[in-house]
Amino acid sequence: MEKKSSAISGFYELGRKERIDRVSSFAGLGEEQRRQLHSDSPLPFSIADKISENVIGIHGLPFSIATNFIVNGREVLVPMSIEEPSVVAAASHGAKLCRDTGGFSASADPPIMIGQIQIVGAKNAKEAASRLNSARAEVLKAAEPFAANIAAYGGGLRGFSARAVETKRGGMVIAEFHIDVRDSMGANTVNTILEGAAPKVAEIAGGKARLRILTNLAVLRLARATAIWKKETIGEDAVEGILDAWAFAEADIFRAATHNKGIMNGIDAVAVATGNDWRAVEAGAHAYAAISSRYLPLTRYRKLPNGDLQGEIELPLAVGIVGGAIKSLPSAATALAILGVKSASELACIMASVGLAQNFAALRALSTEGIQKGHMELHARNVAIAAGAKGKRVDEIAKKMVLEKNISSKRAEELLKEG
Repeated sequence: MEKKSSAISGFYELGRKERIDRVSSFAGLGEEQRRQLHSDSPLPFSIADKISENVIGIHGLPFSIATNFIVNGREVLVPMSIEEPSVVAAASHGAKLCRDTGGFSASADPPIMIGQIQIVGAKNAKEAASRLNSARAEVLKAAEPFAANIAAYGGGLRGFSARAVETKRGGMVIAEFHIDVRDSMGANTVNTILEGAAPKVAEIAGGKARLRILTNLAVLRLARATAIWKKETIGEDAVEGILDAWAFAEADIFRAATHNKGIMNGIDAVAVATGNDWRAVEAGAHAYAAISSRYLPLTRYRKLPNGDLQGEIELPLAVGIVGGAIKSLPSAATALAILGVKSASELACIMASVGLAQNFAALRALSTEGIQKGHMELHARNVAIAAGAKGKRVDEIAKKMVLEKNISSKRAEELLKEG
């Protein structure tokens, strides 16, 4: 059997049919999935109308493929859905430049989510929290029936504790459950258990249950990835430039915000493509970046003794391959088939790797030739398309506008008329 490779040379130069054929062959997609990729309306209105409220149409995003990824020794093609130019190309390039060192090594914690029950009105919050901690076995027993569904898949309750917090509304008790949600993101599972267990928790605490909901700061569900870029491959100046760029982000919150936004460009795009809750992923990532009470970059870089560059990333990634919109969205199912993942943890490993690749590529461009050149070329293409250009004319008009440093709709229309 021919060994599969995600390093598809000239993929961007292929036509749509050829791209789909290459991806379908790589992932072993079925005919229905191929048809879905060829469709110009992959989400029927009848399905959209059931997923959300007040639906009047379908909002489309490009469904792209990032090439060149090797994650834990496996060749991976990565579906990404995003409207921003250069993101997919950057991720693919970042992955390409570390293929000669084996790509990305990644790991993910067990899929443990934290659910919180807020108790108000207890006479003494600290004493109420102490009572709950002493009654841990009783609380877990009361919650067990509501965890039966996930327990059938090997998940379920993994822990419980309570703590008191002081607020502007007085002392409150926060009761926290640790729940293994297996291959789902886990929100519905966690919230069901919390609502079922809340009466017993409130009774023992001597207060009233208010909020019963998971936290998106999934610190028990971290994913991490690491990669090495050879100095001979990227150049010694790029090594130093990336280290300088990272040090800037580590020292300055204004730069750190944009540094982490670049990471999430890649991670969010995979989340959207696979039908995952990218808002939850974003919230968890940025909260984790500030968990030390200082907002910091989610990646770290260091120069190895031989001069090579090593990059690392760590962040919460509460994502799933079952449940939620994943089942409803045909494109999400196709994306997961292309990825070939067998568990939510494997998906998290790939997403962390994409985030690191994206960040590396952005820092390399920013600290050396600058990021605008690539951005402007892609922006020019978008302007040319908006003006009505098609086929080869898109690239021809875009190149002229970039050379003239006049990327405007008016100039694109003029060039289109010139023929």
